[in-house]
Amino acid sequence: MADRPRNDGSGDETPEFGWLYGQGSSGSTPDPTRPVPRQSRDARPDETRVMRVQPGGPAGSEPPPPTTPRPTPGPTPPPREGGGGSRGLRRPRFRLRYVFLLFLAWVVFLVAVPIYAWTSVDKIEWEPRGGSRPDDQPGTTYLLVGSDSRGDLTEEERKELGTGGAEGQRTDTIMLLHTGSGPNLLMSIPRDSIVDIPGRGTSKINAAYAYGGPRLLTRTIEATTGIRVDHYVEIGMGGLAGVVDAVGGIEICPERRMKDKLANLNIKKGCQEADGVTALGYARSRHSDPQYGDITRVKHQREVVSAVGKKVLSPWTFVNPVRYWQLNNAVPGFFGFGEGTGPVRAGMWALAMTRVNGDKGLTCTVPIADLAVHWDEERSEQMFAAMRKDEVGDMDKGLCTPTGLPKSVTG
Repeated sequence: MADRPRNDGSGDETPEFGWLYGQGSSGSTPDPTRPVPRQSRDARPDETRVMRVQPGGPAGSEPPPPTTPRPTPGPTPPPREGGGGSRGLRRPRFRLRYVFLLFLAWVVFLVAVPIYAWTSVDKIEWEPRGGSRPDDQPGTTYLLVGSDSRGDLTEEERKELGTGGAEGQRTDTIMLLHTGSGPNLLMSIPRDSIVDIPGRGTSKINAAYAYGGPRLLTRTIEATTGIRVDHYVEIGMGGLAGVVDAVGGIEICPERRMKDKLANLNIKKGCQEADGVTALGYARSRHSDPQYGDITRVKHQREVVSAVGKKVLSPWTFVNPVRYWQLNNAVPGFFGFGEGTGPVRAGMWALAMTRVNGDKGLTCTVPIADLAVHWDEERSEQMFAAMRKDEVGDMDKGLCTPTGLPKSVTG
């Protein structure tokens, strides 16, 4: 076996190992600190790169398993406009759009129906011609008249409503509604009230309507009370029954059993639901109360009118499209409004009629001296003055009684 070259400790190695220490063929020794040039990566693209070995643990221990670095989460991109994002975000927006369109259609319906109905409402000439009228007064006063004319009723309707076959124009209901700074005041004027009718002498007040219609009735009331009438509302004989049915009936509370063949009425005592025919009979009956007669009738008229007003403006009227349509289309056939009264003012009148009971208003009969329906001059003038000055809130509440008689008489 040949001897291998060796290092004898002198620093010189045999030429056989000169390549290991950078010696050339001549055996010269280069500078040991000379940097070794790196080869360019591009020079040998097929070269396999070796990753550096992580420092190990103690001798004999297993190297730690390689770990995969977790990706760093980036910011969540905002949803794109116009429906971007998940389906769960688009669906509520889609539904909200249809809810808005449905609401808009409902508002249009609520506004359009009364306007359409108003085009068919009768306009009544009611303002007196010639002569003097009271000056303008604070607040607003409406004259409400219930026409007892049968001219627009068929024979079957007269039989159903128990109206008889009387001809001509008459009125069973006369009321003044005053609204202003104080509580609303609904005052009934019994049709048998003895008053002076301009150009006709002394007679029952409903004769003024028979003689000269709304104009003469308005002139008579203004001349007798000194109260200026601002607006006129008239309801026909069949109108009350039709409106009651249109709102689904009303509640009435008779204080006694009422049986009146002339009014086609037969009801028990106590609160109960009434349809149109029953409500009309309840408001017309004057023979079921042997003590007060016509005075009780005007009290029932205020009760029915107030109950109808509450039903008309109840939330259910505006939620139920069928009821809303029927009610608005019932108005032209049942109501007439004075010239100069528009749909907004008519709505204000209807709203005021719902606020005549409890803390919101007062209901009473014009102060009378006796059951022959002569007005009490002193007490009635006090009430009329409060209405003329719009001082109903300061009026002596003892003036406002259901029968018109002093509380000392009625108890």
